Amino acid sequence: MKFLIRIVASGALLAVAPLNLVAVAQAQATQVAPGVSPERLARLTQVFQDYVDQGRLAGGVLQVQQDGRTVYAKAFGWRDREARDPMRQDTIFRIASQTKALTSVAAMMLMEEGKLVLSDPVGKYLPEWARTTVAVAKPDGGYAVVPAKRPITIRDLMTHTAGISYGNGPAEKAWRDAGIFGWYFANRSEPVSAVVARMAALPMAAQPGEKFVYGYNTDILGVIVEKVSGRTLDQFLTERLITPLKMIDTSFYLPEQKAGRLATVYGAGASGLQRAADAAQSDGVPYGQGHYLRGPRVAFSGGAGLLSTAADYSRFLEMLRRGGELDGRRYLSRNSVDLMIADQLVDATYQPGMGFGLGFAVRTDLGKAGEPGAVGDYGWGGAYHSKYWVDPKLRLTVVYMTQLLPAGDIDDHGKLRALVYQALN
Repeated sequence: MKFLIRIVASGALLAVAPLNLVAVAQAQATQVAPGVSPERLARLTQVFQDYVDQGRLAGGVLQVQQDGRTVYAKAFGWRDREARDPMRQDTIFRIASQTKALTSVAAMMLMEEGKLVLSDPVGKYLPEWARTTVAVAKPDGGYAVVPAKRPITIRDLMTHTAGISYGNGPAEKAWRDAGIFGWYFANRSEPVSAVVARMAALPMAAQPGEKFVYGYNTDILGVIVEKVSGRTLDQFLTERLITPLKMIDTSFYLPEQKAGRLATVYGAGASGLQRAADAAQSDGVPYGQGHYLRGPRVAFSGGAGLLSTAADYSRFLEMLRRGGELDGRRYLSRNSVDLMIADQLVDATYQPGMGFGLGFAVRTDLGKAGEPGAVGDYGWGGAYHSKYWVDPKLRLTVVYMTQLLPAGDIDDHGKLRALVYQALN
C-alpha cells in the first residue's frame, strides 16, 4: 500500500496515513482557470491555518471551482484534534441546512413531472395542514391564537415565508411542550412525517407570506416529496440526485466503514475550542457526536439531515451552476433553475441586499449586502458553520466545510468571501 505523509506549514510531521486516491485525483485535477491568481488564492491557506494555530478552528476543507475546474482544494487542521488525526479532503461532515438545497431541487423535479405546482396548498398533500393558526403576541407577554389568513403553499415553504419557525416565537412554550423545537432530527425514533403531522396543530410564528421566518419549512417540503413520489426522502434523493451525481459520500446516516472519516464536532467556549460531548445541546437542541453513526436512523430530515464532503457538494453545486445539467445528464431544466435563483420575496424581507429564492439566499444588491460577491450569487450554510455559494456571473462554486457549534465570534465566513474574490482578476 502506498502512503502519504502530511506536513504542516511549520514543516512538522502531522501524521502518516494511507494515500487517499480520491484526494490525489482531485489534486491532480486542480488547475488554474483564466482570471484566477494562484498566488492570491494561496492566501486562503495561511489565513485558515492561522485559525487552527490560534485554537479557533479544529480544521476544515475548502474547495473552489471555476468553470467546473478545481482551482483550490485544501484540507487544514484536524479531523480529530485529540487523536491527532489530520483533516483530509475526503472527510465527511454533517451539513445540516445545506440539505435544504437538495430537498428543494427534489420538489422542483416533481414540479417538472407535473406532480405538483408551487402554488399548491400544503394541505392538498398533508390534510392536517389545511387549516393552521398563528400566535399573536399580547402586550402583557401572553399570546392570542388566530386563524391563518390563507393556506400555506409549497412556495411559502421554499421561501421560508410560511410563518413556521423552529419552535421559537410567541408560542414557544407550546412547541417545547410538544417536544418540537430546533432543527435536529437524528436522535428521533420516528419519521419526520409523524413530527410534521403534530406540528400542524401548533400556532405558527407569523401569518403566511408576511415575514421571512426560518424554520421547519424544508422538513415539511421533504414530507411532501415523500407523499408525492411514494418514496422515502432518502430513497428519492439517493436515486434521483446523489447516485447519478456520483456524490459517493453523501447520505443521511453514516455507514460503519466510514466512521473514521467523520469530522469531530467542536464548539467555541469561554476557555477556547472544546470538543462537543456526545450529548451536547444548544438551547435544548442536541447536536453531539454520535447520532449520525449510532442513532435510530429513522428520521430523514429534508431541512438538516445529510452528511457530505466538499467534493460531493461541489458536484451538486456545479450541476446548478450549469443550469441543471452535469456530465451530459439533465436533472432540471434551465428555466427551473432560473426560477430557483430568482428573488421570490414579495411582502417579506430577508437582509439588506439579499433576497431569497426557492431554497437559498440570493444577492440582489452588492452595495447593500456590503460584502464581496456579485449580484445573482446564491447560497446558504449549515448549523455546524459550513458555508457554500454559487456565483453564476464569475462561474464559481465555493464550498467550506467545518464542524463548529457554537461558532462564537469567529469571522471566517467574511474572510473566506474576501479572499476568494480578491484572487479573481
